[in-house]
Amino acid sequence: MEKINGVLFKQMLESGMNNLSNHSAEIDALNVFPVPDGDTGTNMHLTVSNGVKEALKTNSDSVKDIAKTLSRGLLMGARGNSGVITSQIFRGIYQAVEDLDDMDASQLAHALVNGSRVAYRAVMRPVEGTILTVVREAADYTYAYTTTEEVTDCMDVMKKMVDEANASLQRTPELLPVLAEVGVVDSGGKGLCVILEGFLAAMEGQPVQLEGAKAAGESAQTKVEGGEEEYGFCTEFILKLSENGIRHFSETSFKDELATIGNSIVCVQDEDLVKVHVHTLEPFTAIKMGRRQGRFIKLKVENMQEQHDNIIEKEEEEKMAEHKKYAIITVAPGDGIKKMFTELRADIVVGGGQTMNPSTEDFVSAVEKLNADHIFILPNNSNIVLAASQAAQVCSNQDIHVLPSKTIPQGLSACVMFNPDVELEDNLAEMNEAIENVKSGEVTYAIKDTTYDGLEIKKDEYMGIFGKDICVSCPDCMEATKKLLDKMLDDDSELVTLIYGDTATEEQAEEIAAYIEDNSDAEVEIHEGNQPIYSFIIGVE
Repeated sequence: MEKINGVLFKQMLESGMNNLSNHSAEIDALNVFPVPDGDTGTNMHLTVSNGVKEALKTNSDSVKDIAKTLSRGLLMGARGNSGVITSQIFRGIYQAVEDLDDMDASQLAHALVNGSRVAYRAVMRPVEGTILTVVREAADYTYAYTTTEEVTDCMDVMKKMVDEANASLQRTPELLPVLAEVGVVDSGGKGLCVILEGFLAAMEGQPVQLEGAKAAGESAQTKVEGGEEEYGFCTEFILKLSENGIRHFSETSFKDELATIGNSIVCVQDEDLVKVHVHTLEPFTAIKMGRRQGRFIKLKVENMQEQHDNIIEKEEEEKMAEHKKYAIITVAPGDGIKKMFTELRADIVVGGGQTMNPSTEDFVSAVEKLNADHIFILPNNSNIVLAASQAAQVCSNQDIHVLPSKTIPQGLSACVMFNPDVELEDNLAEMNEAIENVKSGEVTYAIKDTTYDGLEIKKDEYMGIFGKDICVSCPDCMEATKKLLDKMLDDDSELVTLIYGDTATEEQAEEIAAYIEDNSDAEVEIHEGNQPIYSFIIGVE
């Protein structure tokens, strides 16, 4: 195979997307932390599918045109660090083929190397043992192979890329000790390998097809055309909850999660059975959300568009907000936390967090609704910072400042210190200092047995997470919270912000507040956050 033309390129993209979709749950399970939020596979799938579906719509059979559309779609749809890095890999590939109608073996190898280089430049502090290492080692090895062996077969190039990517993936635990301790390879690197394997399968004439329920959802989704009503697919399923699901399932939390992708939501629990109905453009994502809770007894996805063409009116464009000097965009899970940010002058609160990372486009859309001289974005999660930063680059005509808030307490503290009457530099200094000075803690439950930094963790135990580290694991939620506070509080602690989620009660929060007051001189503020996953979110200042 001496050339890859546009027709084959589209087949490769679709095959890679399908392979990633089929393996997304497996990739999610590679999460190092045993918390119920491993979403690398989901983030990469949503990112890649957003770009590939746009690329497949292009009428052109020129590689450069397809790659251009792909790159834009990936950029706007990028979610999570893995999704943003993936979008940058393909941005680099597009830059290498932007003048080509088709590409030969050497051009393919060069495009892969350029994808690696662009991805590295997009990350301020690249970490080895991740997807970045996998793409770099595989691309460099493949390029060297094509130059020394004078390879002319594109399929040979892709085989080398796949083989070396998988070899590099197996080496990731040698570079990141935490991977070795938990006994997994890097999840983002695995996602890249799966995409490349899909590419190779298409080149070999055996493109990967979607499996099972995913095929039903995706086949309906591919019928969507520009201008259709946003929530066009009726997704219904009945779940039988797992033991873990019975213990932790919350109708309110699950409805909030579904609301990030759809409307017309019905969620009814009857002991270990849950019936769900949602109208969405992302049926696979709804299915993924359900799969976290248990197994499917019944599943149905129907295209509603034809029924609604004549009765759904297009929403009016939102009016431009009144001009102001500053505006704040922040990210929050749970209605209670959203209200807290709104009361602290946040103009737009983007729904999402650990289990559902907003996309670059979500931030761009938020920016477009504002009319301000300076815009602050508070991601409040380490896995959202890159998408927010990418949105700032897309909206280059706006003065946007992405502050490095990686937790909800950091974001809240930054908003407290915001002053609409002072100059930009003063606000940036005060808000950044607030982010640095707040201690953050979280309490959630473990989804698997593992060992982290020498701490043995059992499935369904409650974990106390202090900053980036799991420091406590025990069977009782209240005990875990108190032990976490023992590590967070010191003589300098003055204020504790205690936010209880939808699996905790106000009475439990009051008990924790009393414990804080008995064991420190700090004041306590209790807030109902309604957040999923985390029983308590704690900020100490």
